[in-house]
Amino acid sequence: MEPTPVPLDQVDLADLDVFEENRAWGMFDTLRREDPVHWCEEHDGGSGFWAITRYDDIEKIDKDPETFTSMKFTNLEEPPEEYMEKRRSILETDGPRHLALRKLLMRDFSVAQLRRYDDFLRGLATQTIDTALQEQDLDFVDAIAADYPIAVLARLLDTPEEMTPQLIAWGNEIVGFSDPEYARVLVNSEEAKQYRHLPFSSPVSLEIFEYGRKLAAERKGGDADDLVSKLVNRIPEDGVPLSPEHYDNYFLLLVVAGNETTRQAISHSMKALIDFPDQRQWLLDNPDKMTQAIEELIRFASPVYHFRRTATRDIEMHGKQIKAGDKVVMWFASGNRDEAKFEAPYELRLDRMPNDHMTFGKGSHSCMGANLARFEMRIIFETLLPRIAEIEQTGEIRRVRSNFVNGIKQFPLRIVAK
Repeated sequence: MEPTPVPLDQVDLADLDVFEENRAWGMFDTLRREDPVHWCEEHDGGSGFWAITRYDDIEKIDKDPETFTSMKFTNLEEPPEEYMEKRRSILETDGPRHLALRKLLMRDFSVAQLRRYDDFLRGLATQTIDTALQEQDLDFVDAIAADYPIAVLARLLDTPEEMTPQLIAWGNEIVGFSDPEYARVLVNSEEAKQYRHLPFSSPVSLEIFEYGRKLAAERKGGDADDLVSKLVNRIPEDGVPLSPEHYDNYFLLLVVAGNETTRQAISHSMKALIDFPDQRQWLLDNPDKMTQAIEELIRFASPVYHFRRTATRDIEMHGKQIKAGDKVVMWFASGNRDEAKFEAPYELRLDRMPNDHMTFGKGSHSCMGANLARFEMRIIFETLLPRIAEIEQTGEIRRVRSNFVNGIKQFPLRIVAK
C-alpha cells in the first residue's frame, strides 16, 4: 500500500513520533519528488542535517568517502572531539585502516565459510519454529525473529546458551537508544552527558565491554574457531594491532549488528508475506526461487533507515550548498522505495529482477554480515512457510521509537500449523 502524501512543509525526519507511527514513507516520497537534498533541523540540540533520499544520490555519497567521511561518526549523535578516538569502531573508520579491520573477519562471513553452518542453522530453525508453534497465539518477534538470529550469533561467538537473553537485552538497549522502553538512559538526555565517552552514550556499553574482555582473556593465545578468538589472535594486515578500545567497540558491534538487523528483517518480511498472500503462495509454489525472493524481502524490510556521513568540503547537490562539516544523512529506506529505480516500489514482488537494493549499503562500508543475514533468512523461511496452514495478524504492531533502526517490538500473530 502506498503511503499517504505529506506536504513538504510538514516533513520532519527528526521527529521520532513519525517513525514510531510508521509515517516516514510519505515524507520520503515527498522529498524524493520535491526536495532530494533537504535540510532538517533537530529538536534535541543537534546541529541539523541534510536528508538525501534518492537512490542515485545515496549511492554516490556512499561511494565517495573522501568527500563524505565516516570519521566524524555515522549516526546523528555528535560525540565530543575528545571522545571520538575512544569510541571509534570499524563503522567510523575510512581508508586502508577500515579495510584492514574488515579483513580481520571478512572471510569468516563469506558464503563458503558460512556453508559449514548449514546443518546447525537448519536444526536451530526447526527447533525455534517447533517451540514457537506449540502455541497458536504468539508474538512473532519474541518467538522467532529475535530468538533465531541471536542463537546463531551465540554459536559464532561461542557464548553459553544462558547468555542468550542477556545478548538480546543488550542489543535492544543499544539500538533502542532513543526509545524510553528500551534505553535506561536516552541518547540525548541530560543524564547521557556523563556517558558521552561510550558508544551511543549508553551505560550498557560498559556491560558489553566487560563481557567481551572476559571472553578475550579466556581465548587469547588459543586457536579456537569462534569470532572472538579470531578477533583477539589475528593481527590486521596493516600490522597495527587492535587497541583495547578498538577491540571493545568491535565486539560491541558484533553483538548488536549481528543480531538486531536480521531480527528486524525477518519481522518485516513476515509482515510483508502476510500483507501479500499471493506472493507467499508464489513462494510456496516456487521454493527454488527462495534466494531471489530473499533479496526482495530484504529490500522491502529496510531494517536500518539511515547512516550518516560528514562533508569534508563544500559541495553543491541539486542546487543546495552543503558546507564542510555538515551532517549528510543517507536514507537507505527511501532509496529502496525510489520509483526511479524500482517499479511499483510499495508492492512486494518476489520475482523482481534486477533487484539492486541498498539495504546493506553501496560503498566500502557495505554490511560485512550481509551473507549471514541472507543465509539466516533463507533457512528460517524455508523452514517456517511450509508449516503454516493459516496465519493472521491479531493486533497492532508496536515499533521501536527510532529514526535509525526500522524496528518492530511486538508483532502479535495467530498461526495454525500444518
